[in-house]
Amino acid sequence: MVATNRNEVPTNYDRKNELKSFDDTKEGVKGLVDAGITEILQIFYHPPDDSVNNTSDTEETQFSIPVIDLKGIWDPTKRKEIVADVAEASESWGFFQIVNHGIPVDVLEEIKDGVRGFFEQDTEVKKQFYTRENLSSPFVYNSNFDLYSAPVTNWRDTFTCYMTPTPKAEDLPEVCRAILFEYSNQVMKLGKLLLELLSEALGLKPSHLNDIDCGEGLLVIGHYYPACPQPELTIGTSKHADNTFITVLLQDNIGGLQVLHHEKWIDVLPVPGALVVNIGDFLQLISNDKFKSVEHRILANHRGPRISVAGFFSTGLLPLTKLYGPVKELLSEDNPPKYRETTLRDYNAYYRGKGLDGRSALSYFKLC
Repeated sequence: MVATNRNEVPTNYDRKNELKSFDDTKEGVKGLVDAGITEILQIFYHPPDDSVNNTSDTEETQFSIPVIDLKGIWDPTKRKEIVADVAEASESWGFFQIVNHGIPVDVLEEIKDGVRGFFEQDTEVKKQFYTRENLSSPFVYNSNFDLYSAPVTNWRDTFTCYMTPTPKAEDLPEVCRAILFEYSNQVMKLGKLLLELLSEALGLKPSHLNDIDCGEGLLVIGHYYPACPQPELTIGTSKHADNTFITVLLQDNIGGLQVLHHEKWIDVLPVPGALVVNIGDFLQLISNDKFKSVEHRILANHRGPRISVAGFFSTGLLPLTKLYGPVKELLSEDNPPKYRETTLRDYNAYYRGKGLDGRSALSYFKLC
């Protein structure tokens, strides 16, 4: 028996077996599409989120996340305006887009082509990187990092690439090796600048967030969202917040990214040449809730493949034992610490262990 909507669950349905069968192919969601499926598997069925408004009315369509122009960033007057815009966006939205960020358009196009090239290369070549066991490898490909723990399987395939410490060239796929190094170098430089602006937006000295290693680790994640025959039944990426200091995201022109703002899902419309920046859980923690790590999701689509490239600023594989808690300079009698100290490693272990289950990882570290 095949289910045709979210509410129909076959009496003989064995979710564990279906997950394992899907995983064992090592071909991901793309393998299903290549096989010509017209109905998605039950594991991909996503229940509607009744806690938020999933429709956009006339008023809500007037909302759009801020777009901040970094042109003139080294002019003191202009920089002050940019810092004010960054502060407002980080407190109100947790998301903003940036233009004139300094990364050439051809580099942005090449990394999108590189991600697409990896997922669309010969399956047997791609399978060599497929793993769930050796997640500390510099380069890991699979579909849904939380496949066996999450309540629903997302309609996407992913590779993760730890760019710090710098991997050996031979550890990266040849099809996207060169552009991964180039793009990562550019994003690392941009990340340092963004952390300066965010430090200033918190009223701290410009070097503060860089001085405490917020920009030392970079994980590059390439997502591939194939066209879906039944997008209304599933989700590209479930509602979640990022376990990072900041995330720098490149999305293509298909769209599908939505941000939860005032209990409404707001589309983050693609802007040519722009990058999306969002506050991660760890920056919300160390800013003591001044900056917001906001839930977001990706819709599945009849169109595809959708390509996105996320640069996660976190210490990742770096052997750091630094404890992070709310920045002392931001605390006062009226603003006591709201979180206990933790290491990024412990935070990430908790985050990955629970998977994208719709719950905030931050709540686990909140002080009573």
